[in-house]
Amino acid sequence: MGISSLDKTFELYQLSKAGKLCVPAMNVNDSVTKQKFDNLYCCRESILDGLKRTTDVMFGGKQVVVCGYGEVGKGCCAALKALGAIVYITEIDPICALQACMDGFRVVKLNEVIRQVDVVITCTGNKNVVTREHLDRMKNSCIVCNMGHSNTEIDVTSLRTPELTWERVRSQVDHVIWPDGKRVVLLAEGRLLNLSCSTVPTFVLSITATTQALALIELYNAPEGRYKQDVYLLPKKMDEYVASLHLPSFDAHLTELTDDQAKYLGLNKNGPFKPNYYR
Repeated sequence: MGISSLDKTFELYQLSKAGKLCVPAMNVNDSVTKQKFDNLYCCRESILDGLKRTTDVMFGGKQVVVCGYGEVGKGCCAALKALGAIVYITEIDPICALQACMDGFRVVKLNEVIRQVDVVITCTGNKNVVTREHLDRMKNSCIVCNMGHSNTEIDVTSLRTPELTWERVRSQVDHVIWPDGKRVVLLAEGRLLNLSCSTVPTFVLSITATTQALALIELYNAPEGRYKQDVYLLPKKMDEYVASLHLPSFDAHLTELTDDQAKYLGLNKNGPFKPNYYR
């Protein structure tokens, strides 16, 4: 079984831990090709595509808070910064937070900037990142959207109360109106913005689909006993093979190690070039 969804991956690890997994499973979601290309490079483009299609917002000078500085957050922040937005980051991981600081972003708590920002973007994979308390304190016309793995990051359920009015402005765009007239612009009802409001480039789909297909082929062709009823990471050699298949699109030419260089590094000339724990 090849798995790409974060929620399904988590579920499989739980089943494996409880001894209830019936077949071997390959965790494709944590492969380098998925993390770097689908999460980072694809989201770097689709965040702008989704926001432009739904709101026609101009980003120059806008204050944006991005919750989470993983691969998705890095992609979103790079795109927003390039268009002149003032970007803040919220992060629980000190390593990711330090990366954000070194990339020129200010790391804050959401409560510190929630009243002033024009756009709130979640991409943590967690739940209740933006709560009703945050939504109550947002400024008028603040745009709220989710780029994370599920629809649990924004507490949309808390907005379905009698005192708040929902107004459908266009497809995937709702204005949630408070009694004092304040409006919050909610996109895709908190679901994934890039899947609901933009397109995913075919090149990225090719990388992800190739990774999934190779994972299934590996499980199918593996000799009996290689994989038990557990969850496995995609072998690094396979990750590198997926990348190599897509290099001709850029007319890219790889440098080859000499025998002496390969011996010096302790590597096979044909890879893998990174250890299995590399992400």
